[in-house]
Parts: sequence; structure tokens; C-alpha cells
Amino acid sequence: MRHFPLFLNVEDAQVLIIGGNEGAAQKFRLLSRSSARIGIMAEALVPELRDAVADGLAHHIPASLNTEALAGTRIVVICTGCAALDASAADLARRAGALVNVVDRPALSDAIMPAIVDRDPVVVAIGTEGTAPVLARQIKTRLEAMLEPSLGRFAAGLGALRPQIAHRITPRDRRAFWEWLVSGPRQRFAGGAEVEALAEIEGALIEGYPRSTTPVSVIPTADADMMTLRAVQRLQSADLILHEPGTSADVLDLARRDAERERIEPTGPARWTIERTARRAMTAQHDRAQTVWLTDRPDAATAALAQLRVDAEAIPVGVAPSAVVARAEDG
Repeated sequence: MRHFPLFLNVEDAQVLIIGGNEGAAQKFRLLSRSSARIGIMAEALVPELRDAVADGLAHHIPASLNTEALAGTRIVVICTGCAALDASAADLARRAGALVNVVDRPALSDAIMPAIVDRDPVVVAIGTEGTAPVLARQIKTRLEAMLEPSLGRFAAGLGALRPQIAHRITPRDRRAFWEWLVSGPRQRFAGGAEVEALAEIEGALIEGYPRSTTPVSVIPTADADMMTLRAVQRLQSADLILHEPGTSADVLDLARRDAERERIEPTGPARWTIERTARRAMTAQHDRAQTVWLTDRPDAATAALAQLRVDAEAIPVGVAPSAVVARAEDG
């Protein structure tokens, strides 16, 4: 990963676009959604940018390149249409301490502009390291269809309730409560019952919300590309991951970053290790932690959990290509 994804606070920050052509106008459309102060440096502006300046949405610096105007600028986006001028502007902006984006020239850029799905305050950014912008736009189109237009209003409503949630829901129960919010009330909010959904949430803060015990997910140890969608979903929602020493780092990378991870060190006969891990999973379930158990012995793990009367689910994984070939040859 050459470009690390990061959201910058641009509240009242100075952002400068160098260039007044159509490409610069495209970047202005994107940046104008933010709360930054936007300047446009160019001798001439296309009509859209002239209108933006006239409407007070940006200020105009009538020059091809003005070094003094770079002082105090947080981000500089360069799109002059002249390769030499782009390179000179990038060098000067970098010396002034700004983050630099040169449109369509990632080698000259400190930062690149991702494709964005905007459901403010929910924002999804899609990047391809500057290698395939058309692919990024295709992914953006699919995400636009997946994320309901009302999602931003729902997120804003939840933001207003955060102080109450922090006050009324214990830290141990907080994540489960948020899971309930986005699976139940969110669906009703998206369906148009916005007032009713928010009222349901406020009621749940006072009277309680539906709770259910989450089963322990037992997943066979396998390569990352063999993990099914269901297995990946469990890994990404887990609070605790129990895994054996040989578990692939690629598999663990699929898990939720904040999940607690415990490596199961074998002690004594394999049966003892299985039973000890099953008891650890039982304790976690009692604490309402969503637990994933990655193991080379899924059948034994499931049986040990059943012996302890722990609710569990066996999650299958895919079949390795080599196994498929072997079966075909045997047949």
C-alpha cells in the first residue's frame, strides 16, 4: 500500500487549485463539498469557476503561479494542462509545506484524489493507487446503489444520540447495541419510517433493547482465499478471535482490526487444548463477546462446545484448487 487512506480535517483550511480549465473545475466540484476555504490560481477561468468566484464559493488569484499565495495552504491540487508548469508548481507547493496532488500524475503527488461516495457524514473513498480510475468509478457506482440516500441522515441522528448511548449503555454492551441499531432501526429508517426509527432507538435507551446470544463461530483453518463470504463476515464482526499458532497472517488480516486475538498454545494432549479453548469461548459468550475459533479440528471444537452447552455454528470454508484437481483425477 503506497498511499495510506486517511481522512483530513479541512475545517476552515486553505485549499488551492492551480489551474482554471475543465479539469480544475472537476476538482472544484469535489472540494466544494468540504468546509475548506478554496482558492483558484490561474490567469483565466472556465465559466463554471468564474461563477463560483462570483458567488463567493472560491477566491481567484489571477496568476499562473504565485509563490506567495502558497503560504499557509494545506492542500494544493494542480491541473494546469502544462507538464512543466505542473512540475514547478508541485515543487514550490511542497516546499511551502502543503500536501500536493497533481491530477493524473501520481508520481508527482503526495496524495491522490479517490472516488467518493458521499452520504455526509458517511463518506466512502475508493482508490486504486492511481492505476485504474475507471475501476474506482465502477466500484463507486455499485456502492452508490448499495448505500441508501437516507444513510447520512441516519448517521447524523445517531451522532446526536451518542451522549445518551455513552451514558446509558455500559462499555461492555455498547458494541452489541450499535450492532442492533444498524441491523434493525436502520432498515426501518431506510424504508421511510425515519421518525419511528429514531423514536425506537430513544425508547431502547430507556427500556432496553432486544438481546440475543451470539453463537461461537467455528471456522476451519485455511488459506485466506478459501474463506467464504460468511466466514469473512464473522471475522469482521468478531470481538475475540481464538486461533492456533499455524494460522495464516493473511486470514487474521481479514478480521476486524480492533478484535482481541488469543493464540492457543498447545499444552498436553490435543483433547486438553480443545477443552480449554472451549471453556474460554464459553466465558467470552457469557460476556456477550462475538467469538471466532479458527482451528485445525473444527469437528472436535464443535463437539467440545456442545458438551459445554455453548451455542455454536460451524462455518465452512472453500475447497483448495489442488483438492479439486485431485478429486477430478481420482474420478
